[in-house]
Amino acid sequence: MRGTIAMLTVLAALLAGCGQTAELKPQAGRSLPVAPYGRGDQPSANTLLTLPPQAAPERSVELRSRSEQRRDDPFDLPPQG
Repeated sequence: MRGTIAMLTVLAALLAGCGQTAELKPQAGRSLPVAPYGRGDQPSANTLLTLPPQAAPERSVELRSRSEQRRDDPFDLPPQG
């Protein structure tokens, strides 16, 4: 019984990894959204799905691989009140 469940799990994982990579097209009878105001051409579906750099910025700093002592922060003041 366990072997069957394991086999089905592996088979499901393999099927989930399958995918067709083809040019994206709108559904039959539908069209892409209208072109943005001021743009002369109609962007393709792949262009519309591409994220701008602001949506997924690259890291500009190195991640720390071990803990380090924090430097003294002169602006880390206790609350007043």
